[in-house]
Amino acid sequence: MTDDTVPTPSPWHPGEVALQRERGVSERMAVIGRKVLRPFLTEEHRAFYPLLPFVVLGAVDPQGAPWATLRAGHPGFLHSPDPSELALEVRRDPQDPADAGLGDGDAVGLLGIDLTTRRRNRLNGTVRRQGDAAFSIAVVQGFGNCPRYIQARTPAFSRDPSQLPATTPVVSDHLDATARRMIREADTFFVASYADVPGGERQVDVSHRGGKPGFVRTDPGGGLTVPDFSGNMFFNTLGNFAINPRAGLVFMTPETGDLLQITGRVSFVDDPRALARFEGAERLWKLHPEQVVRRPAALPIRWSPGADHLSPFSLRTGDWGTG
Repeated sequence: MTDDTVPTPSPWHPGEVALQRERGVSERMAVIGRKVLRPFLTEEHRAFYPLLPFVVLGAVDPQGAPWATLRAGHPGFLHSPDPSELALEVRRDPQDPADAGLGDGDAVGLLGIDLTTRRRNRLNGTVRRQGDAAFSIAVVQGFGNCPRYIQARTPAFSRDPSQLPATTPVVSDHLDATARRMIREADTFFVASYADVPGGERQVDVSHRGGKPGFVRTDPGGGLTVPDFSGNMFFNTLGNFAINPRAGLVFMTPETGDLLQITGRVSFVDDPRALARFEGAERLWKLHPEQVVRRPAALPIRWSPGADHLSPFSLRTGDWGTG
């Protein structure tokens, strides 16, 4: 007989709870989390993933470095054979630094995002590898996200997405002039993070970040400063940073399909004056790059701005020239 008086465990790990408590929302988020973070995919989410031409993945390589990446396919390359599983027809790519963390049994984060409609859903789980041409994810948590800060774009394939790119990656331990330009022009990036939580479980997350072009600042010392805007109070990314201050970022150039992947250490910026310079930011964090991989034309999609391209939420934020 089940004792209905025993509450289900909180879906949040200690890093997430600490930040929720800091904002005074931990009790409310404990209730919300039990409702919206599910150990399966809803029927709505299962119907959503096959519509997408690309997916964002967060993985951790054998050295413990997190990486974010974008992988593409004709709609239908993602599908859910049952609520506990998402299947991906995605080939292994040795040029992608995230690929080393996509082996059988590896923890993984996934973001499905439709830039045309600004819909997005997330999950984290465990890789089940069927071979070099496909794998699936056993779902640990699946949940939806709001459309805030998503810039509208329309995709078009530039080549067969099943073919790996023919270009050679540029690998470095710092940001070169081209990488800095890509960051300064970007209005979108994706960030992977992870935490090893009590019980020995590794939880990987990959999240979207958006703002006005140039909202990520390249600093003279070689790092990046990122404003963190108000969100859903889940604190998946920042909660992971609180436990494990490492991140993997990926920027894309929409017109060329170039990807810039960076992994490094994170620190929070404890400077109210710096925070005050950026309207709409609740906090700032820095990434100190340790490895940088620039992959020309890695993504077989070219993007054109959609109607009302910049999100109205992005338009309400400031830039580094204000304040």
